[in-house]
Amino acid sequence: MGFPVLLPSRRRGASSNMRAALALLLLLAAADAMHRGKPYLQEKVCQEYRKLGKENFRTLTIIANSQKYSNGTFEEISHLVREMVSLAETCCADGADPSCYDDRSTALSVKSCRADSPFPAHPGTAECCAYKGLEQKLCLAALRHPPQPLPRYLQPSDKELCQAFQQDPREFADRFLYEYASSYSQAPLPVLLASTRTFLSMVSTCCISSAPASCFLKEKLERKTLSLLTLTSNRICSRFSAYGKDKFSFSYLTSLAQKIPTASFEELLPLAKDSAELSSQCCDSVAEDCMQKKLLEHTAKVCTALSARDRRFADCCKGKNLMENHFCILTMLPVPAPKLPEAYEPTNKELCGKEGAVHTTRFLFELARGHPCLPEALLARLYDSSRKLRVKCCFNKDPSACLDSKRKRIEAELFPFLEKANQLCGHYHKLPFLEFKKRLRETLEQAEPEASPAQLEQLLEQRVSFASTCCLPDSPPLLCASKVPPHPLPPPAGPDPHRGCPSALPSFPR
Repeated sequence: MGFPVLLPSRRRGASSNMRAALALLLLLAAADAMHRGKPYLQEKVCQEYRKLGKENFRTLTIIANSQKYSNGTFEEISHLVREMVSLAETCCADGADPSCYDDRSTALSVKSCRADSPFPAHPGTAECCAYKGLEQKLCLAALRHPPQPLPRYLQPSDKELCQAFQQDPREFADRFLYEYASSYSQAPLPVLLASTRTFLSMVSTCCISSAPASCFLKEKLERKTLSLLTLTSNRICSRFSAYGKDKFSFSYLTSLAQKIPTASFEELLPLAKDSAELSSQCCDSVAEDCMQKKLLEHTAKVCTALSARDRRFADCCKGKNLMENHFCILTMLPVPAPKLPEAYEPTNKELCGKEGAVHTTRFLFELARGHPCLPEALLARLYDSSRKLRVKCCFNKDPSACLDSKRKRIEAELFPFLEKANQLCGHYHKLPFLEFKKRLRETLEQAEPEASPAQLEQLLEQRVSFASTCCLPDSPPLLCASKVPPHPLPPPAGPDPHRGCPSALPSFPR
C-alpha cells in the first residue's frame, strides 16, 4: 500500500536511526545557516541522503521540524518539509551544479522572510529578516517554538487508527509524525524516533491482521516501556529546558522533599544532582540509549536510597520494570508532613558566605517539606527571588541591614501568601472538584464583597485554572509560572490542609 516505513524494522539495530538523525540535524543547520568555507556540510548531508533514501530522509525531516516548530500547523510543516527534501533531492543528485545547495538554502531564507511565507510563523522572524546573508541564515536557524505546555496528542481508538490508515497510509503517517513530534517536542530525538517507528509498525501490522484486537493488545504491551520513556523524558527535558541545571536540581529536590518529608537534605540532594546531570547529558544527546540507560540507573539509585525509608517508594520500586517504577515515583503525590524539627534558617553571614547558595537551598527544602501541597510554581518563584536577594544584599554596603529588612517583608507578605497557596492546593486534592469550586466561590464572595458577579467569576476561574493545572505533581513549568497571581489566593473552607495531599496514582498511558 506504499506505507512509509520509518527506517529499519524495530527488530534490527537502530544505529542507522542515529546516523539519519545526525544527517537531518546537519541539513537543518545547512539549509538555514550555511557557513561560508564549510562545504563539507553539504557533502555530509548528501552522503547520508543517498544512504537513507528519500522516504526515510523525508520522515526524519517531518519529525525534526515538528519538534522545532511545535506550534506550527500541519500545512506549514508540510511546506517546509517539501522544500527541504527537494533541496537535498536536487542538489545531491549526480551532476548537480556546485552552487545549487548554497543557492537553494539562501532561497529558503528569503522565502521565510516574505509576508506570505508558507513556513511556520515565529515571533522572532522579523528581527532575523532585518539581517542579510549569513547573519540572516544563522538567526533563522536558531529560531524554535516554545514547547507545548502539555502533550496534546490523543491516540484514536484502534478502529479509528485502521480506518485512517487504510484510507491513505502516507497521509496517516505524515499526520501522526507531525502530531506526535510536536506534542512531545522536548523528548530526546532518539526516543522520539524509536517511539514513532514502533507505533507505525504496530499500525501497519495490526490493521492487516486477521485478529486486529489481539494484535493491538500484544503490540501495546510490547511498546509500553517505550511509551512511558517518551512521556517521562518529555516531562524531564521540558523542565530542564525551562529551568536550567541548577534550578532543575532544586525542583527535583523539593519534589522529593514533599513526597518523603522524613528524608534529610543530605539524603535527597545527591539524588537531585544526579537527576540534573542525567538531564544535561541526555536531553540533547543523539546517543540512542542515553536517556533510557541513565534514567534506569537513576531510578535504581532512588529505589536503593528511599525504599527502606518509605512504604510508597518501596511499593513503586518492587516492580521488575524500572521505567514503570520511575513513572510511579514521578506521579506520586505529596504526603502530610510529620512533626518536623524547627525549620532551619540561615544566618546573614551564611547567606553571604561561600556556601550561601547551599544554605538558601536548604532553607527552601525545609519550607517545601513543611508545606506538602505548596505548588512547584511558587517554589520556583522563591528560588529565583532568593538568588536575586543574595545578589542584591550580599554586595550591599551593609548586607545584614539589607537582609534583615527583606526578611521582615517576606515574613509579613510572602509567608501568609504561601500558606494560602498551600491550603488552596490541599483543598483541591482533598475535595471533589465541584465541591472545591463551590467552596472557593463562597470564600471569594466573603473576601471580595464589593466585586461584581462578573469579577467574581473571573477570580474564581483564575483560581480554579491555577489549582487544576499547577497543584498537580510535575505540573508544566512555563505555563504555571505565568499563572502565579500577584496577590494571595483565598482558600476555600474545608478540611484541615495540613493533613496533606491524598495518595493516588494515575493509570499508565496507552
